[in-house]
Amino acid sequence: MRKLIFAGTPEFAAVALARLHAAGFEIALVLTQPDRPAGRGLKLLPSAVKQFALDHGIPVAQPRSLRLDGKYPDDAQAARQALLDAQADVMIVAAYGLILPQWVLDLPGRDARKACGAA
Repeated sequence: MRKLIFAGTPEFAAVALARLHAAGFEIALVLTQPDRPAGRGLKLLPSAVKQFALDHGIPVAQPRSLRLDGKYPDDAQAARQALLDAQADVMIVAAYGLILPQWVLDLPGRDARKACGAA
């Protein structure tokens, strides 16, 4: 079974994550948007994807940005390290909400692409 990273935020994405989990995929890391204020008290609430991940013991990363040269380079660098540490074969994205820079797209399966001569 392949190890994967899942990137998503709303309920729609949580449904996809739940199906992947139920199918037995090893989910090494979940990327989701940072908690947002909601309701009358504007309490910080986790995304549906984060809540599913926490309920199932899946590691979560919530960078404010993935741009290494952007406004939050420390967040992006921490996310980069988490993605590298996950050593995933595949990354599935469903309504994540951030633009994925090229370095993110190049990470999953890079060893497999090298073995096939594609990288």
